[in-house]
Amino acid sequence: MTSIDKILISRLEKNGVETSLIPGFFRSLANALLINPGMTLRQANKRLKYLGWCDIELDYQTLLLARLCFEAKGLKSLEYRSAPWYAKAFQSCDSSL
Repeated sequence: MTSIDKILISRLEKNGVETSLIPGFFRSLANALLINPGMTLRQANKRLKYLGWCDIELDYQTLLLARLCFEAKGLKSLEYRSAPWYAKAFQSCDSSL
């Protein structure tokens, strides 16, 4: 797991996303970005609320970090899947966060 991944995960946890829900959150956000790659922060938060993530409000830096992570992992390959790259990496680093 890269340092960007760790920072993103940490920011999401501070934002109230439970650790066990992060792969599903990544899937929802990745699919939203696939539909509209140029979506604004406001559009991203609105889409996430529509998808059921009502308690989460992304900030601009977190959205940028997510885009960087998704692009580095190959955004298209994440379509309609949970984030296996996250699940494997996070299990090995769980105690360091």
